[in-house]
Amino acid sequence: MSSTITKLNAPLTQAFDSQPSSESQIIPTPTRNILTQQLAGFDTLTSALEYAAEGTTGYNFYDAKGNLRSVLAYSTLRQKARALAQRLSGFGLPRGERVAIIADTSPEFIELFFACRYAGLVPFAMPVPVNLGSHAIYVQQLRGMLLSSQASLALANNDYFNFLAEAAEETEGLKWVGTPGQLSQLPAKDITFQKNNPDETAYLQFTSGSTRTPRGVVITERALMCNLQGIVRNGLELQPTDRSASWLPFYHDMGLVGLVLAPMVGQISVDYLATRDFAVRPLQWLRLISRNRCTVAFSQPFGLKLCTLRVRESDLKELDLSCWRAAGIGAEMIRPETLRNFADKFASAGFDENAFLPCYGLAESTLAVTFSKIGQGSKNIQVDSKTLMDKKVAVRLQADGRKFNEFVNCGRPLPGHTVKIVDEEGQQLSEMMVGSVLVHGDSIMTGYYNNPEETNKALKPGAWLDTGDIGFLFEGDLYITGRRTDVIIVNGRNIRAQDIEELAEQQAEVRSREASAFGINDADGTTTIVLVIECRLTSVTERQSLTNRLQQLVYMAFGVNCVVELVPPHTLPRTSSGKLSRFAARQGYIQRTNLNDQLSAAESGDR
Repeated sequence: MSSTITKLNAPLTQAFDSQPSSESQIIPTPTRNILTQQLAGFDTLTSALEYAAEGTTGYNFYDAKGNLRSVLAYSTLRQKARALAQRLSGFGLPRGERVAIIADTSPEFIELFFACRYAGLVPFAMPVPVNLGSHAIYVQQLRGMLLSSQASLALANNDYFNFLAEAAEETEGLKWVGTPGQLSQLPAKDITFQKNNPDETAYLQFTSGSTRTPRGVVITERALMCNLQGIVRNGLELQPTDRSASWLPFYHDMGLVGLVLAPMVGQISVDYLATRDFAVRPLQWLRLISRNRCTVAFSQPFGLKLCTLRVRESDLKELDLSCWRAAGIGAEMIRPETLRNFADKFASAGFDENAFLPCYGLAESTLAVTFSKIGQGSKNIQVDSKTLMDKKVAVRLQADGRKFNEFVNCGRPLPGHTVKIVDEEGQQLSEMMVGSVLVHGDSIMTGYYNNPEETNKALKPGAWLDTGDIGFLFEGDLYITGRRTDVIIVNGRNIRAQDIEELAEQQAEVRSREASAFGINDADGTTTIVLVIECRLTSVTERQSLTNRLQQLVYMAFGVNCVVELVPPHTLPRTSSGKLSRFAARQGYIQRTNLNDQLSAAESGDR
């Protein structure tokens, strides 16, 4: 494979129009469009772009200091994507061949993504490294995606090309590996653009790998356009005056579908801050919302938590968040306390808690499954903890003083979608009974690419998708209580990993740090609960005291013993989308404690 890689031996000319160095010379795309907004009627992604390109809106990219660095209007995107499609066609690939693109927050990624669709090819986004120190792990991750997708072409910008080239060296089937600049220098083939078929594969979405090895979700044009229409019309009730802001990575389904494709389908402008820049200074995202009067901005809960912790009180005076009408929350378990803390912190900056828009979705359903009602904020429910744990029934709290769990209302399914809750035998459960969450609808994937075994596990008879999540329905609304793989079963009792983690994170020594709880099946079949928690304490005495206290608290709260491991801050592994990965934390603990030889094959499959 190495002989097919185009080497970077000299500075490359830019693949696209060079941008002026001064922000004053760049004008962002406007909020008000000259085009009549159209939220339905598109059967493919390129047909939606053809319409959006008639207007003046588009994508805007900001640097770490909040300066506008580049602009990509939808009209320009159409022009550049079609030009790149002619170069991609020069490889002579059959329709449906896969193209891997490392998805930095840049115009180049978006141009390449749409170029693939104009050329009849199937793009998929690969992550940028979360930590540049994990070189070998990142290369291994890229190689795994290239192999499982059977990609024919792979591209990365200059910053990440060396990683891609290393991953490609041992990958069979790749015909060309290069940069966007090198692709732009290849001869353009004179082609007649074919209209894409709604039943064709639009792209592959690799799952983030928070609980298992990433797999390529196959999303058709039909499924994509169905989901996008539901998002912009029913979930967001998008308006001509809307503008979006995002820090979400383009390789994550909420970042790609929700904040790249949905704004284009709704013909609104969107402002981007790179994920790594947000992580360093989340204030810049809030400044974008305030300065550009953005109305729609989504975040994972940990992003809101980061804003709450990092933004100083003195910075609030410069913010005006009163424009923010749709503060979407999703992609991981939503804790009510996270929303309350954010609302309290930014109320003085004009943030209205009624802007919270909890939703539920997953890559296997393109993106969105349910949306709460816009403008009504987060509606929570408190249920009795003991009944939930012992009987798997959500009983609303009737008296003070009893222990309770609080869950966020994730809303109702989008049109054309149905959610049901089933027990372990697959029988549908009645309202308020907790079980596995299954989804049916036109946004569901056709399967995992080249992985029939995992596809059969996820897709049940009748085209029902087993989400792997557990929850209950109440008055037609969905409440997620956790991941099925995050429920630790000890002596027949179901204990939520989140409950153990929340208990640990309340301790002063570890507050604002992170914890990960999971179960380990011992050789004799018993389950041991392990709690790995980040901690700054260095004194042996203080660490032992904290360990003892945590073990006692877990026993008092749940009636079970647990093993506590204290690790340094920033140690717990995250997925490419930034979520804590219990699967990776569990595997890391097994490796550190040399448990591999003690675990049975059956236990190792419990993921």
